[in-house]
Amino acid sequence: MKDPRVEKLAHLLVNYSVAVQPGDTVVVEGETSGEPLLKAIYAEVLKAGGHPMMMSILPGTNELLYRHASDEQLQHVPEPLKLVMDTYDARIAVIAEENTKELSNVDPAKQVLRAQARRELMQTSMRRTAAGEFRWVVTLFPTNACAQDAEMSLSDYEDFVYGACLPDMDDPVGYWQRFSTRQQKIIDWLKGRKRVHVVGPETDLHLDIEGRPFINCDGRLNMPDGEVFTGPVEDSMEGHVCYSYPAIYQGREVTGVRLWFEKGKVIKASAEKNEEFLLKTLDTDEGSRRVGEFAIGTSKGITSFTREILFDEKINGSFHMALGAGYPESGSKNESAIHWDMLCDLRDGGEIRVDDELLYKDGEFVIDF
Repeated sequence: MKDPRVEKLAHLLVNYSVAVQPGDTVVVEGETSGEPLLKAIYAEVLKAGGHPMMMSILPGTNELLYRHASDEQLQHVPEPLKLVMDTYDARIAVIAEENTKELSNVDPAKQVLRAQARRELMQTSMRRTAAGEFRWVVTLFPTNACAQDAEMSLSDYEDFVYGACLPDMDDPVGYWQRFSTRQQKIIDWLKGRKRVHVVGPETDLHLDIEGRPFINCDGRLNMPDGEVFTGPVEDSMEGHVCYSYPAIYQGREVTGVRLWFEKGKVIKASAEKNEEFLLKTLDTDEGSRRVGEFAIGTSKGITSFTREILFDEKINGSFHMALGAGYPESGSKNESAIHWDMLCDLRDGGEIRVDDELLYKDGEFVIDF
């Protein structure tokens, strides 16, 4: 029996998140495990008058790539992929993993090599997005693998995913519009501010945000959504951070991550697990040791860690920072082949002060919105 929430989500993605218009070219991509949602999105794009192109991915092909590919093959970027990033109007990506650990034993140097080769694709996407030429959204179709990572049954995980994406089943678009309006008040309060000070367990960070706007994340780039973020001044980050949760990137889980910053750059890093992967990724390029994004999670519907960053970075009561590339619309000038979000819980004694004024304490905003 079809789950009606799948079609509701597809309609939301097409008509709200990327707002497909007649004549728009739209790439729809994801693993075939997400077939029900991929098909529903494809149909919605057609109904909206767009021109969809399906790019389906067979589970396990990434593992085959890293097992058999030469360095030259890892660095190859298919011309059709370049064409999509250069010319298409929109992209809808669906995460639907069957095995979230399939890349756990891959040589980190190979993953760095592939990331370096695709740096231009990332830059093109970010540049065109900031210019309003390219609209994109990433979402997730519930699978057993993701449910297991979240330590839930599949049915419970489905309820969690659709509950976060569709809090108001009767009016999904209206919900996210109202969410955007409320969150804009936070953006307005932060406008024109200069300095941020974050304190938490084994964490004490100072960063400069002068001239860097905060962005209202309201379901147009991620679904679900719920964060406000900016690109900190590149040489301003000072202090140290201990990340509460595992930092997961390219199929690797790195736990107990600690970073020390001077003049905006990571000068020392350690991890309890997969430290080699952390250190090699930090050396990807000149921008990979700098922070491209500083963000505060705002989703009341996401309260626990699930090992899927699309959800976890929105946890109400958390902040996260991304090493590597920043988004131009946030004022970031940092360029890199990586964008690695790392997450810290502030619900137990954490504080965020902006220009010495308390904004956030114990995971909640203290000013009236």
